[in-house]
Amino acid sequence: MGEVSKASRYLYTVIILFLIWLMLTASLDPQEVGFGLLLSLIVAAFTYEIFTTGGLSNLHPRRIAYMLAYLPYFLWAMIMANIDVAYRVLHPARPIRPGIVHCKTVLKSDVGKLSLANSITLTPGTITLDVDDDNYFIHWIWVPDEALTGDEEEHVKVASENITRPFEKFLKVIFG
Repeated sequence: MGEVSKASRYLYTVIILFLIWLMLTASLDPQEVGFGLLLSLIVAAFTYEIFTTGGLSNLHPRRIAYMLAYLPYFLWAMIMANIDVAYRVLHPARPIRPGIVHCKTVLKSDVGKLSLANSITLTPGTITLDVDDDNYFIHWIWVPDEALTGDEEEHVKVASENITRPFEKFLKVIFG
């Protein structure tokens, strides 16, 4: 990827900050919109260098489409995980088989890896304990038999397929 111009990085930062302002204020009052735009312009002038390296290329339509698809997918995964954990808590026998599993990710960007770790942790029944390069160590409320038998490589494959892969198919496109 070639060098991204400072103007592209600055403009991207302004757009994102302004969208965040609009979401937080939930108002289209001209004074609030104007103040939010002014504030976004000022804050972006001081933060664009650390805010993004990709600039406006982050707003590629494919990335935006995957982000819009990821949000409902993630919410559905959260709802289903909440139901699963509630069942396990309310069931008389409390069917849990907790354990710490090792997963590998295919994501390369730090922001993508952070988003994956947060997605895993925000889904009940799993908590990301540690991230070391491409390796994730996750506490899982129900470790399946396939992840308990066989060699280490098979364990990683089973855990990765169940925990990280569903999120990665979106995050790889969104964050690269």
